[in-house]
Amino acid sequence: MTLWLRLLLALLVIPWLLMLALGGWQFAADDRQRREALVTRIEDGVRLLAPALAEARDTVTPTPRAAPLERLARLTDVADVRWRDSGSADSTPPARTSLIRRDGRTHVIVPLPGVASPAAWLDVTLHDGALSLPRYRQLAGWAIALALAMLMLGLTALLVPRRALATLAEQRHVLERLRAGDRRARLPTEGPRELALLSRAINGLADTLASGRHGDTPVTTELRASLQTIERQNAELESARQQAQDANRVKSEFLANVSHEIRTPLNGIIGFCRLLERSPLEARQQEWLENVTLAADNLLSLVNGILDFSKLEAGKLSLDTTSLDIAEIIDEVLLLQAPAAQDKDLEMLGLVYDDVPATLSGDPLRIRQILTNLVHNAVKFTDHGEILVRVQVEAEHDGDVMLGIRVSDTGIGLAEEVRDQLFQPFVQGESTRLSHPGGTGLGLMICRKLLDQMHGDIRADSAPEGGTTFHVTLPLGVVTPAAERRPALDLGGRRLVLREPHTPSRRALAHLLQRAGAEVLVLERPATAESLPADTDLVIEAVSTGIDPGARTRLEQLPCPALLLGRSEPRELETSGLPDTLRWFTKPLTRARLAAALHELLPPPAHPPTPIAAGAFRATASPPRVMIVDDIASNRLLVSELLRQRGIEGALCADSGEAALALARRQRVDLVLMDIRMPGMDGIATAAALRRLGGAWRHCPIVALTAHARAEDTRSLLDSGMQAVLTKPLDEHALGRVLSDHLALPPSPGPVASAHGTTLEDDELPVVDTELGITLAGGQPALAERMLAALLESLDEIEAELRRTYALDDESAFLDAVHHLNGACRYCGVPQLALVAETLESRLRAQGIASVADIYVTLLEALQRLRAWRAEQARPVTTPDGGER
Repeated sequence: MTLWLRLLLALLVIPWLLMLALGGWQFAADDRQRREALVTRIEDGVRLLAPALAEARDTVTPTPRAAPLERLARLTDVADVRWRDSGSADSTPPARTSLIRRDGRTHVIVPLPGVASPAAWLDVTLHDGALSLPRYRQLAGWAIALALAMLMLGLTALLVPRRALATLAEQRHVLERLRAGDRRARLPTEGPRELALLSRAINGLADTLASGRHGDTPVTTELRASLQTIERQNAELESARQQAQDANRVKSEFLANVSHEIRTPLNGIIGFCRLLERSPLEARQQEWLENVTLAADNLLSLVNGILDFSKLEAGKLSLDTTSLDIAEIIDEVLLLQAPAAQDKDLEMLGLVYDDVPATLSGDPLRIRQILTNLVHNAVKFTDHGEILVRVQVEAEHDGDVMLGIRVSDTGIGLAEEVRDQLFQPFVQGESTRLSHPGGTGLGLMICRKLLDQMHGDIRADSAPEGGTTFHVTLPLGVVTPAAERRPALDLGGRRLVLREPHTPSRRALAHLLQRAGAEVLVLERPATAESLPADTDLVIEAVSTGIDPGARTRLEQLPCPALLLGRSEPRELETSGLPDTLRWFTKPLTRARLAAALHELLPPPAHPPTPIAAGAFRATASPPRVMIVDDIASNRLLVSELLRQRGIEGALCADSGEAALALARRQRVDLVLMDIRMPGMDGIATAAALRRLGGAWRHCPIVALTAHARAEDTRSLLDSGMQAVLTKPLDEHALGRVLSDHLALPPSPGPVASAHGTTLEDDELPVVDTELGITLAGGQPALAERMLAALLESLDEIEAELRRTYALDDESAFLDAVHHLNGACRYCGVPQLALVAETLESRLRAQGIASVADIYVTLLEALQRLRAWRAEQARPVTTPDGGER
């Protein structure tokens, strides 16, 4: 509120309101006084006429009453007077004189004094203006008085503030002139005392400013210089900040542009080096090629690390989402680090539990990068012992799984102060740098940043000289529901003998072979010709220190082939001259590499091969035909060579979409490998055009080849009609999976999944104990046989119910299924299955369904072993005379 409004309120509005309130109070008091005076005057008149009225009351006729009433009616303001008594109808005698309004008129009711019974009173009717006219006169007078007061107050409110406000306006004007630098501005000092004092103060301020204009004090001069210096430094800092932002932007653009130019030729060099390694070369040429490949791999790793660090620092590292098999990634990482582990004679093993889905969705490149860094560190800081990588499902939610990955070693460990700073950039322990030089200290920081971006986590447990375990939690989407992995080979009916001192490797290998249908006998001592069962098909034996002459002689005398497992490559002298029945297998164990080795040592099974999977495009046994569509000649050559190594000769090549259409009109193919980014017709348009050709082209599988397999790109390509998406640089194992899925080719040897589950020691209890079954059946062999047959017939139904209730996480139904199985095993000679079922039921009741994952896997394995035993019993046995029984 302005000063003028406040003065107007104080000088005009408030006094006028007070006068209005006072006038209202006075008006009400005068009106009340007029009423009382009128009533008193009428009462006095009635009192004077009371004797005459009392005398007239006793007369029979009303004429004597008229005279006194007429006299009373002649009073001022009286219009009419009437006699009333208690004999009148509907009349109530008044107790005292009162003034009332009735029928729009004002009446004064006056009781007659001295008249007791019957009571009488006078009803005096007043003129209409008896009370209202004095009111109107008083209101008119007050209105004139208020108007005059308002006029006087208005003049005062206009005149008094004007002078004060004019002085204040002049003071403000002088202050503005002083601020603008006019030191000569002054104010007159007359006027009201308060304003005059303020004017003198302003004049004093102007004098002070004028006196200090030409001579600053040292403090003022120093302060002014400091302010100027600060302003100059702020300007320089702002300029430097802008330059740094511009330089960072230019660096990011440079890295983005150069990364493609560097990575593309490197990928080509590495790809052709790998192809050249498989060709016959002289020893010196092979050594040179290995050096070229190693240098190219190191350069690519260095470029990738620098780019990742730069992108992470800028917050611009994007993640892709494609299908992946975590077991394949584990095996690839272990194979990549195998040479360094072999140099130290370390055991390396990857254990992927059976509850891990076969196909997940995530960024395989970044997951491989994280695992490679962790395994590389484990190999680097471990001089003896083992390195284990375990993968299992920790939680499931809304179609996603939370994988728990543990990378453990038996190395030098970490001190607590180093462990607390482990995931910071450029941090390495002093002992680490001295005993194991090398490294930049960026790897674990990049792992932490990548996992944060994937919504995962990483932590380390370690103690000096006690080894280190890295715990990684990683959420991934599920592409295919969890199911047992298909075995990489068929060993149905085979009898294998296994000797592996390393317990985790022994259990994993036994589990892998049993899932392939083999019957496995675990030995604690080296196998000899005398200790082997007569029908043994293969011996698998771990060799720790090479093949000495005694061991070689023992192995050559075995009546069956033998596969030797070693932690490192043997010396040429040890393996020279080995018979064809002995093969050396260098760890780490992977399913596909093991399958290839067993395929060489064991003859193919007598039963026919597995039929082609449903949905495969090829329905005949003719050689498959593949079309490669890519505008880059080197890419076409590389893919053609990869196909040739898989047995696909004469692949059709097209350098554009138009050329592909021309080939498609003349020839039919079974699979198309389609580059997406091509000049002219791109891959999506070409695929749509091929579909429009009709016929077999409507169902021909088309696989996209792209260097930009982000999540949205992959979904878009699959929605456009592509059957699969492969990322460049092309991975031969991923290509092998595509050929296996769509052309029914056998899987290529390489790092693929290895399954693992919690198993019992294979030499503790037999799968079926006939004597135990007879004992439990009360010594009745026929009853024991029938009970065992009933259990065998119900295995499929029992397992289906177990899997269904466990997948639904229905603890009550799952407990019922386990209890049913436990009861069915109690009186059958199946000690392994009975022990696992009893253990599972006990833990389930005590700790709940969340704690039985490992035993559940063991139970499924026990069921599978029982099935294998049943299949073995059903196989016909050849008699010495050539017959079968």
